[in-house]
Amino acid sequence: MSDPRVPGARFCLYDTAALDAVLDRMAREAFPLLAGAADPLLLGILRRGAPLAEMLQARLKKNHGLDVPRYAMKLKRYGDDLTLLHADTQLTENAEFAARDLAAATVLMVDDVLYQGHSLARLQAYLIGRGAPVIRAAVLADRCCAVLPVKADIVGVHLQIAPADVVECNVPPYEESFRIEVLRPDC
Repeated sequence: MSDPRVPGARFCLYDTAALDAVLDRMAREAFPLLAGAADPLLLGILRRGAPLAEMLQARLKKNHGLDVPRYAMKLKRYGDDLTLLHADTQLTENAEFAARDLAAATVLMVDDVLYQGHSLARLQAYLIGRGAPVIRAAVLADRCCAVLPVKADIVGVHLQIAPADVVECNVPPYEESFRIEVLRPDC
């Protein structure tokens, strides 16, 4: 996720085996939120939230018999090294998703890291504007430092780390192995 040329120490907090168990738990928590809904769907935030939504979708179907449609939405505020790229979170509308009626939808937004909350807040505002009556959020890692009144209904892991540290969620196909690392940059 971050530039590998950034000097500093890198620590693996969760490897593939540990994250597989985390995703199984997240799917168990998502099931009751989506199972009784008239029109449940998953909405993964590109980049890494989209493959995480795909992993949750597969677990919901395999482990709980729930077949839920999945879409991806592109949002951008920060670069992978947490450099601010846009003053406002940029949302690029997905044409297939834009054509979908959300009047009865229960949307589970999926992202890799809840940092300050800007991405989830921007997507939530978009979904409210589209008329979605129920909006939930799932994140693989919550840094526990959101500055907006945004929370995740489903959290894989809670991370309370130093403000300068960077959480790197390595998610295939973007990275080779599924893991969460912390980069502690040299100051």
